Amino acid sequence: MHTAVFAKLAALMDRGRWIVLGAWLAVTIAGAVFGGGLFDRLATTDTNRPDSESAVGQHRIDELAPRGALVIAVVEGLEPYDPALVATVGDAARDVRAMPGVKEVNDLYTGVGGQIGADNRSVSVQVELDPGLADAPREALEDRVKARLELIKAPTVRVGGTKLAERAFADQSVHDLAIGESVAFAALLVALFLIFGGVLAATLPLAVAVAGVTGSLLLLLGISYAAKVSEYSLNVVTLLGIGLAVDYSLLIVARYREELLRHEPSEALVVAVRRAGRAVAISGLAVTLTMAGLTAFAEPLLAAVALGGAAVVALATLAALTLVPALIAVCKGRIRPFGEGFRLPFKFKTGPGVLAVLATRAQRDPVRVAALATLGLLILAAPLLGANLANSDARALPHSNEARQQYDIMASKFLNDEAEPVVVLVQAGPERAEVRDLMNRIANELPGDLLRQDVRDKVPAGWTILDVTPKGGVGGTQGYDLVRRIRAVPTPVAKWVTGPAAEVVDYRASLAARLPAAALIVLLVTVVLLFALTGSVVIPLKAVLMNLLTLAATLGVLVVLFQWGWGEVPLFFDSWGGLDLTTPVLLFVFIFGLSMDYEVFLLARIKEEYDLRPDTGRAVLRGITRSGPVVTAAAVCIGIVFLGFALGGLVAVKEIGVGMTVAILIDVTVVRGLLLPALMAMLDAWNWWAPSFLRRRTRPDQAGAHT
Repeated sequence: MHTAVFAKLAALMDRGRWIVLGAWLAVTIAGAVFGGGLFDRLATTDTNRPDSESAVGQHRIDELAPRGALVIAVVEGLEPYDPALVATVGDAARDVRAMPGVKEVNDLYTGVGGQIGADNRSVSVQVELDPGLADAPREALEDRVKARLELIKAPTVRVGGTKLAERAFADQSVHDLAIGESVAFAALLVALFLIFGGVLAATLPLAVAVAGVTGSLLLLLGISYAAKVSEYSLNVVTLLGIGLAVDYSLLIVARYREELLRHEPSEALVVAVRRAGRAVAISGLAVTLTMAGLTAFAEPLLAAVALGGAAVVALATLAALTLVPALIAVCKGRIRPFGEGFRLPFKFKTGPGVLAVLATRAQRDPVRVAALATLGLLILAAPLLGANLANSDARALPHSNEARQQYDIMASKFLNDEAEPVVVLVQAGPERAEVRDLMNRIANELPGDLLRQDVRDKVPAGWTILDVTPKGGVGGTQGYDLVRRIRAVPTPVAKWVTGPAAEVVDYRASLAARLPAAALIVLLVTVVLLFALTGSVVIPLKAVLMNLLTLAATLGVLVVLFQWGWGEVPLFFDSWGGLDLTTPVLLFVFIFGLSMDYEVFLLARIKEEYDLRPDTGRAVLRGITRSGPVVTAAAVCIGIVFLGFALGGLVAVKEIGVGMTVAILIDVTVVRGLLLPALMAMLDAWNWWAPSFLRRRTRPDQAGAHT
């Protein structure tokens, strides 16, 4: 990517600014008008791939003994046999039973499956719907059943169920998206004004972010006709797009204002895009390819995030390289250089910033600083060794949600906080000796793991379904070992082990099998693009190692905050004792992608200085001094975006928001401020080493260099 290409792009955007603005305005209006249709097309995406044992087993169970969606009401506050309670529950059960599409109603008084809670002041009503109902009529029936059950006359009635919880998850996701965007944009406006010292320069990145959001909705709407777009992926993809749009815009606008100190506006625009635009293009390409690397994992949810994320990042990069120069061209006579007008809290030109101060300290004693920084990151990463990764369920909803409340009450008062059973499907009837032998082996060989096992009724002849309940509570890890040990029991007949614990085991195994391929993609992207930027193979490899340290430290902090529950009060959530399965994978991609942002921003400037004068120590310090404040400002802005989404109610999305904020904080202080300059000082000239056959293919890019 030669800088001359970006110089020509800047000149083109300057001449055709009104055409470019018109095109992006059309995209923004189209996104605002039609993008809302995306929310009607959001789908629930499976976590596991369809050929996993747990998925295959569950599919066969659904065919053999289909169960319809359950709507479960928990009625609290009265004695179970209070005449008024008996009458009102009985009336509700009869009304629900008469609704078309209701398969069965079980309650304590008119059915066969009602339960009394452990407190002896609560009862349950369980409604099973026809399993053959399509999604739309099923949801309509769920609403009617829920509305009728909520009319039961009792102090407290809470209604939930798996499908209702999934719908609550989708609704909460959309709500969190709206809240996150609103908070992020409001806080960003204040932060950008303080950073730039003027309203006009501050609104340019926000204008690009607005165009990016509406354009992303339009883009994802188109993708939804070819592939599934889930509620969860919409949130994480959108926050990534907003953050990058602001990051890239801020970099170009800041470089333009700096160049105004030396050039007239049109030439300053060309220089800014030639230098900063190249860094944006490399960073955007790196993040796009890294997101696409998620496709190495075969899980449907990750594939949905990969497709949407790559598209949205590409859009954000395109907006930064076209819309930002066009906006600057329109407003360039009114955008002032740094140092004029409002007093800036970030010193871009006249004094060192935070990163420059840290870098100076690191260069004085690089070995000690590098050792202490690495040790500190490893200490933060240590809790990751005890991480419990599991599927989020209703516990991922905020405690104020009715479906979450019903789930908690059912677990504590009706299910004794028992773990969900491991389900074993056997291709033989329960009368067969092979099945009895399997049950005996499970009971005799796994006594430390097993609470009980039950044989399901209403199963077709020639098949057996066992519900094997492990010891331990909801969300415990005992079920994972039980799954592996049951699968290891040899049987002369076919068997499949499924259930929530089996899904986690299969998911982990699939990720572990495909992690090398995904890591190779990320490694190649990092090495190739940073080599194109610096002409070195040492710097890219060093970047990979630093990014791995950032990732491990971030995940360790998340274990403490979310799994251990230390963050419950400040972050307003209830810990369920683990991290969502997708969190480490998504953070792996996001952290590598966004770390490339700051790596490219700093290294591009360091390389400029090194090309002018091949002195590594001087180039590092001058490069960080000049670009460090912009990186700090970008980190503040993107941190605001992620924190805005951390205010949402979904724990899984909150994990991503908090995780990225922690990662950014670690990256722009410990990693970029201390570890990067310390390692470069230690390596000195070796930083720029490359094999001779590669070095012949590169040459320093001196175009437009200045002192």
